[in-house]
Amino acid sequence: MENTNVNSYQTKSCNRCGRIVDNVGEEAKSVVCSNCTMMLVGLPEEPKQKISTGRPAGWHWMKEFVDKDGTVFHLGKEVPKLKGTLPPTKVTPKKKIKRRTKEQILIAREAEKKAALKKAVQKQKDFINHQFGDTDE
Repeated sequence: MENTNVNSYQTKSCNRCGRIVDNVGEEAKSVVCSNCTMMLVGLPEEPKQKISTGRPAGWHWMKEFVDKDGTVFHLGKEVPKLKGTLPPTKVTPKKKIKRRTKEQILIAREAEKKAALKKAVQKQKDFINHQFGDTDE
């Protein structure tokens, strides 16, 4: 049976620096504070950022890609025999699709509804006009 009462926790001092550590279990024999733990483990290193190779995205999927220095690749694998024999591959960047704002979407939707309503009204007018035109003949 574990005692889950909040009052059952103790306060002890750190073995290394003597700082007071709260909320220590009853069965704990010694304690190391968070500062001493960080000193032992060390600060976490920041992840290294990717270094750009200068090649376009997806170059390794191209059947044939020639780098600026003349290195030839077939499906991402280098072919040293063909180095310098072919001109560098010209890469055209993809056109980025401009995302519409919510306001632009609402304005476009309103214009579509207005056009549909106008078309329906015109259709009704034409129907009425044709009906009157048929009775006159």
